[in-house]
Amino acid sequence: MTFTNMTVPLIITFILLFGMFRRADLTGEFTAGASEGLKTAAELIPILVLVMTAVGMFGASGASAHLAGVISPLAKKLGFPQECIELALIRPVSGSGAIASLDELYTRISPDSFAGRTAAVLMSSTETTFYTIAVYSAAMTKKLGSRVFIAAAAADITGFILSPLMVRLFIR
Repeated sequence: MTFTNMTVPLIITFILLFGMFRRADLTGEFTAGASEGLKTAAELIPILVLVMTAVGMFGASGASAHLAGVISPLAKKLGFPQECIELALIRPVSGSGAIASLDELYTRISPDSFAGRTAAVLMSSTETTFYTIAVYSAAMTKKLGSRVFIAAAAADITGFILSPLMVRLFIR
């Protein structure tokens, strides 16, 4: 058995031994932590339902295709592949939606094409920003300010713009 395979069991063993050494009520602490985790999960369910519903409606209504058409001329001027526009629109909102969009993209074009490589770089250099902000806001008592949203959106836009450039510079 390799060290990598033993990492999680070693961490769990260390935590248990440390708790026993400190004479902590391990069962009580575990139960309290699990209870708190369930309460947090219950608080997050409404926001997750909202985000998933909005993502579904965005795609099913044709709004994403329409918005992609509107953005297309600007994307072309920036050298951004037309095939990746819908992926860039869905990525900040839904990770699973972005993966489905990437899978659909790869059925139409080669993963080794410029657009395919740009999509891969885009996926690895951006985050599900709106989803993450929504989850953290729901879990925190203090609400996140607009500065967090602006900074996260700026980071995503930077990732979108630089993805094709990085492919041109380093991968082609």
